[in-house]
Order: sequence, then C-alpha cells, then structure tokens
Amino acid sequence: MVALGGGHGLYATLRAARRVADAVTAVVTVADDGGSSGRLRAELGVIPPGDLRMALAALADDASDVAEWTETIQHRFGGTGALAGHSVGNLLLAGLTEVLGDPVEALDRLARLLRVRGRVLPMSPVALEIEADVQGLESDPRVSRCIRGQVAVATTPGKVRRVRLLPHDPPASPAAVSAVESADMVVLGPGSWFSSVIPHVLVPELFEALRTTPARKVLVLNLAPEPGETTGFSAERHLHVLSQHAPGFTVDHVVVDSASVPYGREREHLARAARGLNADVVYADVAATGTHVHDAAALAAVLADLASAPRGRTAIAPQGERKSASWQ
Repeated sequence: MVALGGGHGLYATLRAARRVADAVTAVVTVADDGGSSGRLRAELGVIPPGDLRMALAALADDASDVAEWTETIQHRFGGTGALAGHSVGNLLLAGLTEVLGDPVEALDRLARLLRVRGRVLPMSPVALEIEADVQGLESDPRVSRCIRGQVAVATTPGKVRRVRLLPHDPPASPAAVSAVESADMVVLGPGSWFSSVIPHVLVPELFEALRTTPARKVLVLNLAPEPGETTGFSAERHLHVLSQHAPGFTVDHVVVDSASVPYGREREHLARAARGLNADVVYADVAATGTHVHDAAALAAVLADLASAPRGRTAIAPQGERKSASWQ
C-alpha cells in the first residue's frame, strides 16, 4: 500500500494502513517552510524533514525498544536557544542527509532503526514551494493575489482558487514513482487539501504514475473544512478542486465520514462529483469520537474491505449503512 500526503493527515492514514498491509510506503510532500522544517531548509538547504519524520513515527514498530527511539525522534526541544522548537528527528534526518549525501538513504537508515515495514519517501528530491492564487484579499473580491509559501497559503484568510509548485515541473523521487506503479492500493488524503494533498498531482512524473497505476486508488476526504485553506468547502467542492488541478485523474473510491455529509441533496451532489472522478462514495464512521481526527482502526477496516472488494462501482451494495462502510 502506498499513502500520499503530509502532516497529521498522512500520519492518520499510515496508522490505519499499517494494520492492513504487509508493507506500506509513505510518499510525503516537501514544501513545508514553517517551524523547525523551515529553519533547517533555509539554513542547510535540505528538504523539509518534519512531515517525513512524522511518517516514520507513524510506521515505527511498537516494540518497547523501538518505542523509545520513536519518542525521541518526536521530542521537541524547549527553551529559548538555537535549538528551541527543533525536533530530534528533524536534526537526525538533516545530519544523516549531509553525511550520506542522499535524503532517501537518510530516510532508509532511520527507517531501519525504527524497524519500519516499508519506506518513507519524499515526493520530490528537491525542496518545493507552494504558490497560490487567493481571492478576497483585495477590495474587489474578484481580484486574486499571489501568495507564496505553504504556511502563508495554509493560513490565508482569503479563498484559495489554485495552487502551483515552484520550481515548475519539479522532478519526482524515482522510488516514489516506482512504489506507486507497483502498489496494490494507493491512498491519497486526508490532509491540508491545497498544501498536502493536491501537490502530489502537480509533480508530472508522479501524476503520470498515479494516473496509470493498476492499483486500486482511494481518496480519503477530510472530516471537516480546514480553517484558512478550505473554509466553507463542502465535500463536493474538495473533489471539484482536485479535478481542476488534475484533469483526467480518476480514483476508484472516495471515503467519507458518515457524519460529515448529511443525507439528502449534499450526498447527491457528492455522488455526482465522485462520478466525475469515476469513483463511488464509501460512507463510514471513521472519525474518532468527538474529534476531527480519523480513527485508525475504523479507517483500517474500510481499507481492508476495499482491498478485498471486486472492482467496479456496482460491485458492492450492502443493505443500508453499517458501522464499517456503505457504498453509493
């Protein structure tokens, strides 16, 4: 199984995927320019390590000796000095990259230490920037302003209309492309839609691999709109935005939390948008109780159901909605 994304959204997917697949490959966005990652990127010229570190932690073995290492790489220094705010894992990845001369080899070395069954890979071997067209920041609401940087895009009070990657047509990590091409299942999302999910379809070689892979493709929608990036977005709108950035892209299934989209017109609109991606909609109770976080066990159950289901939108038709999933 290959899971693509970044940040806490990818972490949730990986915690679920490891319950289902014998080997999981995480393909991680590399456009973060904030916090510890942004500082290391600016000072050392490395790809931002924060989301990569989180993916390693999500896939680390649960044995007690490894758990100590996982806790350590996730530890963030306090205080007010030069190390304040840096996580140990970010510094380890930056140091290993300088010693080995290859960020992928650095990730593989740390993955071995954590006994990861699979790999964590950057979507591109070079650090990228996100640039967005944002409306609502000028006196004329129709006028767009160009906003650059992942943190700026994620926190903009306006409406993000379109995002781009800089440099244009960035290279893909060859290992990430190979992983997508040879996967049995590819999972995209959840996560920050414009800065963690959509960037994967903006890397030409990676998009081509996603478009042509024989793997079953699953899109996991967010549990709620994200303040800043997708304020006011419906589930349907998330799909339209993805289609606009990736013409011709298709998936097999769109996984949606049952409570996030009420019965009636909203589900009809979502089903129509999903058909534009050639997908069916899978409703399931995948939110952890009382939170906007995906429950790993519940999401794993849905992914396991999909992995064993026949292909085709009419292949599964359970009676009513059940605890794990229902298909439309």
